[in-house]
Amino acid sequence: MFKGIVASPGIAIGPVMLLTKKSEEILKNKRTILSVEDEKEKFKIALEKTKNDIINIKEKIIYDIGSKEGDIFNAYLQLLHDPGFVGKTEQIIREQKVNIEFALGQVLQNYLEFFNKISDPYLKERSRDISGLIERIIKNISETHAIEQKKVSGKFIIVAEDLTPTDTAELDKTKVLGFITEKGTQTSHTAIVARALEIPAVVGVKDITSNVKNGDLVIIDGDRGFAVVNPSQKVLNTYKEEQKKYLLKNKVLKKLKKLESKTQDNRKIELNANIEFAEEIGSVLENNADGIGLFRTEFIYINRANLPTEEEQFNIYKTVVQKMGKKPVTIRTLDIGGDKYLPYFKIPPEQNPFLGLRAIRLSLVNISIFSVQIRAILRASAFGNIKIMFPMITVVEEFLEAKKIVEEIKAELKKKKVNFDENIKIGAMIEVPSIVLLSDELAKYADFFSIGTNDLVQYTLAVDRGNETVAKLYDNLNPAVLKLIKMAVESAHKNNLKISVCGEMAADPVIAFLLVGLGVDELSMNSASILNVKGLIRNIKFQDAIEVADAVLKMKNSVEIKNFLFEKLKNKLKGKEKL
Repeated sequence: MFKGIVASPGIAIGPVMLLTKKSEEILKNKRTILSVEDEKEKFKIALEKTKNDIINIKEKIIYDIGSKEGDIFNAYLQLLHDPGFVGKTEQIIREQKVNIEFALGQVLQNYLEFFNKISDPYLKERSRDISGLIERIIKNISETHAIEQKKVSGKFIIVAEDLTPTDTAELDKTKVLGFITEKGTQTSHTAIVARALEIPAVVGVKDITSNVKNGDLVIIDGDRGFAVVNPSQKVLNTYKEEQKKYLLKNKVLKKLKKLESKTQDNRKIELNANIEFAEEIGSVLENNADGIGLFRTEFIYINRANLPTEEEQFNIYKTVVQKMGKKPVTIRTLDIGGDKYLPYFKIPPEQNPFLGLRAIRLSLVNISIFSVQIRAILRASAFGNIKIMFPMITVVEEFLEAKKIVEEIKAELKKKKVNFDENIKIGAMIEVPSIVLLSDELAKYADFFSIGTNDLVQYTLAVDRGNETVAKLYDNLNPAVLKLIKMAVESAHKNNLKISVCGEMAADPVIAFLLVGLGVDELSMNSASILNVKGLIRNIKFQDAIEVADAVLKMKNSVEIKNFLFEKLKNKLKGKEKL
């Protein structure tokens, strides 16, 4: 049994088809060229072929799933025209008089060195998108397929070191039962495409390719992140039963799409989606989210050679809000710093970046960058229901300063007769203990609160969640964290504000049960988790959740809390539809 990372839920059972890649060898093959112009022309032709490939893949995805999922490949098309990518490759060819493949390898190495400095898993994953694009270009230069497939008859499970989003999109669903890779995370484009295609997948499984051979029987447990190679008959029978239950559960969940997220005693809990880029809207709508509770805008600034223009940002925000119709879209302003960096925007070296110039602090000392984003958001607000949210507010004065800039830009737009929502709501993320303690005062100026539990846990417990040596101390159910959440909820409600949770805690049905009892009005999560949480909410009573939360707040440790929650939830759901 191999442990990995959940990429796409579901259980798949079948023989292995092992895939190998040749691109790494090709990238290291350095040759001196006779004509720079001839090499640049070959590069131009390869780029055009690659563009056509990606357009064809995009159209296939649109045909198979829908137009919104196909949009995920727009980032690839943009990168093919990006001066920082194409220009740098041509520069290396010209200055070093080397072949295209080697030049691409140098460009890729530069990108990888930059992304390796980032610990944020989502942003780190963007390097794999660039690797995938370069593999596609190499395939078109050398006419050597990036993936060499050894045939296995019938249906099979792919095992590979890595799969790019384009590789994943080209998988034949009539033959491919699922896939396992050594690289990847839950936030990769590959994982997103797999979820859209409903192909079970586990990624980040170390050394899996050296421990299987073609034809081996393998089980993918996409819910728990396991890969089981050559299982015993007992294990195989257990998973076959699990597979039947999973398919039945999926049928039940799909029936919930059009139903409201209400408890049995009529308490409405808004279920929103977290997104990183516009291409995820398809999944948001497919799972019938009540809105977008967190649009992380960092991706707009990543994978490019310079800052995005106001017009570029405006078009992205406008696209998202128009696709969402009347449903609200909460846009978080740029959250860079800490472990998130931009190659073209230098932050001075800091001894402790997580306590340094990041998020709203960085925006307030780079007002020109902040103003461009605010103008783009305000202009897009004329096309739908947009809210603005400032990240990592630590004192009330930061919120007021940021809000003042918004008001100044609103006045400028009004003077120029540019349309925008003059009553746009402005909220604050609750991510550090200081602002929880000041939340009653902050509530006088904010329109809503959103608790970012990922950082709130980190800052409350002084634990770097990316540090393996102390990761076990990172505990969502620590009593201190729960008391801070309750305090923030009380401050919001005292001042007639709605409060949401947009961290990972919201996606766990057991913890969602507790959050409802603590009084949270909205839960925002990855869209794939929405129906599961909705099933939980529709099977509980709000009053029961309140009683459970009150009891939890008196407990001394997270082990006691966890056991209590599981037991109570099991009893509350007894005799009801298990979801």
